[in-house]
Amino acid sequence: MEFKHYSVMLGETIDMLGVKPDGIYLDGTLGGAGHSSEICKRLTTGHLYGVDRDEAAIEAASERLKPFSGKYTILRSNYSDALAVLSEMGVTSFDGILLDLGVSSYQLDTGERGFSYRFDAPLDMRMDTRQELTAADIVNEYSESELYRIIRDYGEEKFAKNIAKHIAAARKDKRIETTSQLDEIIHAAIPAKMRTEGHPAKQTFQALRIECNQELKALEKSLDEMTEALKSGGRFCVITFHSLEDRMVKASFRKSESPCTCPPNFPVCVCGKKPLGRVITKKPITASEKELKENSRSKSAKLRVFERV
Repeated sequence: MEFKHYSVMLGETIDMLGVKPDGIYLDGTLGGAGHSSEICKRLTTGHLYGVDRDEAAIEAASERLKPFSGKYTILRSNYSDALAVLSEMGVTSFDGILLDLGVSSYQLDTGERGFSYRFDAPLDMRMDTRQELTAADIVNEYSESELYRIIRDYGEEKFAKNIAKHIAAARKDKRIETTSQLDEIIHAAIPAKMRTEGHPAKQTFQALRIECNQELKALEKSLDEMTEALKSGGRFCVITFHSLEDRMVKASFRKSESPCTCPPNFPVCVCGKKPLGRVITKKPITASEKELKENSRSKSAKLRVFERV
């Protein structure tokens, strides 16, 4: 299957990055290289480092970026490890960094990857197939209380407790191995009259994907590190698709802009913490009406931007 991924808010993101012809850029979520190809178009002596942990994304991006030979380097890694990997290569600062935290259309639409309830497939959900932990392992081996916490917090599912209870009961009879099995269990856990807004399994599948790939932990580890890795005038663009992600980005950017920890009644700052820069987007940028018509998955997307002083 061809790797397809609609690059959300492509024009807005590239505009916000303000690509310099001689700049050094990091795309930590390379995907199909939609954003990266636009960055490369604007480079002369500059260089792009593209990172992704999905093998299919690496293959697709390598093909798409062929016309820009010499302007890019592709690495298969989690973006949370990218700075350490690049530091070993002697690359420690950037004119711009981009994270597009959305799941690719390829991942969602390739049934055997197990990301979607639309296909009967093994419960996998690994973005990096070298990883051992799968969604099936989580569903069958995590305790009922752990499942409840994950579905509640990562899926923001109001029936999380009942869904976790139904999963724990079902797996006593036999191991839950497929998306269809899990989908049926979730349906049974949610009252029929409440199955009116979207697919009943959507939020639980999202929660399992986030846990399987440790998505929020990767983001938490990376935000401050990447902000500090910016050169003066460099920009950090983050596109989120989940309220928890967006809150984390907003809080990190706000802390970098106003790091002072002194009590409000102190006449002068004594903590010595200086601002790293400024938040460019006081309110997040969202997809245009035109884009929403072309790609409904961009509905929840939010772009926030920070600029280093």
